[in-house]
Amino acid sequence: MDQRISFVTLAVADLDRTRAFYVDGLGWEPELFVPGEVLMIRAGDKLILSLWSEDGFEEEVGPIRRGEGIVPLTLAHNVATEAEVDEILALAASLGAEASEGQRRDWGGYTGYFADPDGFRWEIAVNPGEIGQLVLPD
Repeated sequence: MDQRISFVTLAVADLDRTRAFYVDGLGWEPELFVPGEVLMIRAGDKLILSLWSEDGFEEEVGPIRRGEGIVPLTLAHNVATEAEVDEILALAASLGAEASEGQRRDWGGYTGYFADPDGFRWEIAVNPGEIGQLVLPD
């Protein structure tokens, strides 16, 4: 098996609200939108973020676990500067997202988090060193 990820699929409660957040709010371009079913967004070279209605997700994948707390998953968007981290967190907050402030971390990076309409946490980060450079666009 090749070492790669092709799709990240997240089940969402309200696809229209999710589309408004990602497309209208964050300005991301959809590759495919089927109202009431799925929104697909190119998130990188050969990587698609698939936002699928909960009903369709459960029909194909199985029942969704529900409960208190934060979904034990983060998605990361890395940038080159601390100012970019702060700008993106402010944009998310302006869209009504729960967002933290950027912070310098013990491991040397600068990060903050925001939650999309379904509570999925996005880490906005500057990572030091080679691994940080590996994930930035050219």
